[in-house]
Amino acid sequence: MKKELYLMMIALVGFTGMSLGQGQNPECMTNLSIYAEHAKVKNYDAAYGPWKMVYEACPDINKANFSYGERILMDKIEKSSGAEKDAFIKELLKVYEDSNKYFPESFTPGMVAIDKVLLMYDNKMASDDDIFSMLDKAFKEDKENFKNPKALYLYFSSLVDLYSANKKELQDVFDTYDDVTEKIEDENSQLTDVINKLLPKEDAGTLTSKEKRSLRVATTNSESYGKIAGSVDSKLGALADCENLIPLYERSYDAKKGDVTWVKRAVGRMFSKECTDDPMFKKLYEAQLALDPSADAYVYGGTLKQKAGDNSAAIADFNKALDLETNSRKKSNIAYKIATSYRRSNRSTSRSYALKAIDANPSNGNAYLLIASLYAASANDCGDTPFEKRAMYWKAADMARKAGRVDPALSGRASQAAASYEAKAPSKTDLFNSGMAGKTLSFKCWVGGSITVPSL
Repeated sequence: MKKELYLMMIALVGFTGMSLGQGQNPECMTNLSIYAEHAKVKNYDAAYGPWKMVYEACPDINKANFSYGERILMDKIEKSSGAEKDAFIKELLKVYEDSNKYFPESFTPGMVAIDKVLLMYDNKMASDDDIFSMLDKAFKEDKENFKNPKALYLYFSSLVDLYSANKKELQDVFDTYDDVTEKIEDENSQLTDVINKLLPKEDAGTLTSKEKRSLRVATTNSESYGKIAGSVDSKLGALADCENLIPLYERSYDAKKGDVTWVKRAVGRMFSKECTDDPMFKKLYEAQLALDPSADAYVYGGTLKQKAGDNSAAIADFNKALDLETNSRKKSNIAYKIATSYRRSNRSTSRSYALKAIDANPSNGNAYLLIASLYAASANDCGDTPFEKRAMYWKAADMARKAGRVDPALSGRASQAAASYEAKAPSKTDLFNSGMAGKTLSFKCWVGGSITVPSL
């Protein structure tokens, strides 16, 4: 209910025109206007009485009963304690339930379940069993609207705690981990699509006020998903190490080998956890190849060849995968993988594939970070003087900052990388002594291009 509903600042004339036309209770209309005005200026104590009257007598008069009602009751909960606080919590839980009853299109079952769970969790009123069962039902029945980052983490975290208490199976943990991480990736992908459509307009200074807000919201939410993704991985921790994965898949293989989703997830997990030396990985990989000879299979095959020391054959497989893949984001990830394969042997080729990754998915911040590292590693090769060589770090820092702009989920890593490169760039004293402040400096090595040297 939080988020966009807080923006529903309907004018007094809007309330009156809409509701009187529907023959609503005049007393409800008057109190609706009164509490709305108080709530807009955060005078929640004054809003509570008239809100309660309207909510109890005319719950379906306007969605404001629920959006403002939440804010009013949250304020009451924060300012109270003991039995009084419990009563307000109970009242808010009912408001959440009624929101779906009276306005189901605006307050879906998943949204309501998330609001209830977070309220109960924050006030220590729910067990791990309660949290997981409620969120599991909401996720499976209303996945589209299950977008709250904190709820996604609680959904997975509560399950891991139940597994630790011997109440859930390890396979359940892995299945839910896959579901949650896929949801996080999907939501972040939608956000970064918005961001990358608006960034050129921001650079050109042509964003409307509405677009500025959209960019700000998308950036903030993407950063939140990035943090939650890290927390989910940390919560999974050692449960997904090879010692647990291998025996689990060995036990399940005969029964599951025909299930393409299970096989692909098993291969993917062993691949990501670097369990590729075990015979079970090859067995699962061959099962996937038989069930779904897709681009993924060539990526795994290439990885096996790479581990065996045959880098040229591995890159050939990766390129086959690149040709086969039709999904732009997956294609970008494959190009990025090839780029990393060349990062030590051929920096120019590595950058070329990184740029292909960016072309396929402009939100691939990892590709920008890779290019930044390639530039930084080339500093000693790209200049005649110490100043010219160290100036390359400015170019590297710029690339790192771009990574955080196109994918705010990577903003933490990107900021750290940029700061590290900036620290190696020429100091203000170097800048003063060089006489290059504000001038253009070109690079004659493989990097090419130029930078504008910062002004003093």
